Amino acid sequence: MLTSVIDGKEIGSGTTYESRNPAVLDDVVARVELADATTLREACASARRAQRTWAQVPAPVRGQVVGAFGRLVAANKEALAGLVTREIGKPRAEALGEVQEIIDTCDFFLGEGRRLYGQTVPSEMPDKQLFTYRVPVGVAAIVTAGNFPVAVPSWYLAPALLCGNAVVWKPAEYASATARALAELAWRAGVPSGVLNLVHADGETTYAGLDAALADGLVDKVGFTGSTAVGRRIGELCGRHLQAPCLELGGKNPMVIAPDANLDLAVEAALFSGYGTAGQRCTSLGTVITHTDVHDEFVRRFDEAVRTAKVGDPTKDVVYGPLLDERFAQGFENVLSWLDDHHKVLGSTATGRITEAAPRDGFVGDPRTGLYYHPVLLDGVRTDDKVFTEETFGPLVGVTTYRTLDEAIELGNAPGYGLSSAIYTNDPATAFRFRQGIGAGMVSVNNSTSGAEAHLPFGGNGKSGNGSRQSGVWVLDQFTRWQSMNWDFSGSLQKAQMDVATIDTDENFRLPESLTG
Repeated sequence: MLTSVIDGKEIGSGTTYESRNPAVLDDVVARVELADATTLREACASARRAQRTWAQVPAPVRGQVVGAFGRLVAANKEALAGLVTREIGKPRAEALGEVQEIIDTCDFFLGEGRRLYGQTVPSEMPDKQLFTYRVPVGVAAIVTAGNFPVAVPSWYLAPALLCGNAVVWKPAEYASATARALAELAWRAGVPSGVLNLVHADGETTYAGLDAALADGLVDKVGFTGSTAVGRRIGELCGRHLQAPCLELGGKNPMVIAPDANLDLAVEAALFSGYGTAGQRCTSLGTVITHTDVHDEFVRRFDEAVRTAKVGDPTKDVVYGPLLDERFAQGFENVLSWLDDHHKVLGSTATGRITEAAPRDGFVGDPRTGLYYHPVLLDGVRTDDKVFTEETFGPLVGVTTYRTLDEAIELGNAPGYGLSSAIYTNDPATAFRFRQGIGAGMVSVNNSTSGAEAHLPFGGNGKSGNGSRQSGVWVLDQFTRWQSMNWDFSGSLQKAQMDVATIDTDENFRLPESLTG
């Protein structure tokens, strides 16, 4: 039985949740005691008590702890990836890549422990020095989704801890075992138990606990990865306490296929970004926007690739496995009700759940054991379709057409999300004009909409987030605040804007004719 861990102590509540293997639903990966709102608030109070001591640890030493965390993850890479595959059904290759992302993130922030730079700034007055410093925000409450159960949490944990903050982490219930494994590695790396607290709770309890903790001044930063709808609620809650959360939300990520695109490469990328992780990434491809001149040929090739893609047992070599959890299967069933008569449905032998009555050609394993769904390739998508405007979070990709680049950019921006985007072209002017016009926080040229590197900013705009960024040096602005200091050693009170030396200038002077052309 897994429980919350606050200041190193196991805290139970009696309400039990079963985290099941979505590929083999009879396999209970973990039984978890869910916390109540009071427990989450207490975790924030524990973090508050521990944070000041942690902040006094020199930043390079905190960096060494983050580096040790990465090395422990590397030493346990195979085991952790295996747990990711078992608990959320992510194919083995993707699970290994996700664990590698933690290692890369920790490697990056190990060095940042020696580079939490401030600046010296020249004063407008003599015998006075100005300085700026990065200081930790305090206590960070982090709430993460389960589609990337270890990589995305590391984007929060590594920089937050490096900067001297204490953390209360609330992972997704359906990824509880994976979260506990990652937390154990962090504690063994040297993160003090009270500095990293792990709380298992459902969504409404988490919201109520955050509400109480914010009201009591126990939380200074909220980080949230999840749906746009919940992100709005979190943003409103934080706004009432004059806080700006770090929000990484959903996406409806477009891929534009220009007339000069390498179609084979574009199809390969669309398959990976549209159907990898069963389309359950925030960066999953939403709509392919293809030029009318290449539409038919692209769709023909894409349909063939989707039809022959291996789907099934995530321990095997497959493009994707099951949906994450029963709640997401139910959500995708609802999405399938959005299909209309004007859509041309391609990509598989049926739609909906893969069963003996609705089989998938070439399925790997036994579909009866898990939450397996047919991939859907939907041609003929219109701008007023829900499958065009809304995130589908499942193995579904829509296709529409354009004639001019301006039209393609307008289509890409129309749903109002702004996380990731891609364009396939060999023309630099087309690529740069697309970048200038698209509202996404991330742009790929001749690459997929999915795929982040640890040293680049990750995040979106519009319905995809509030402009905050994760990864690289940019995330430091989420977990530090700037503090300025002025030091006057003149021996007198010098008043800014008042005791400043003035310069005499003859602004009416004009060059004489002897000095002009």
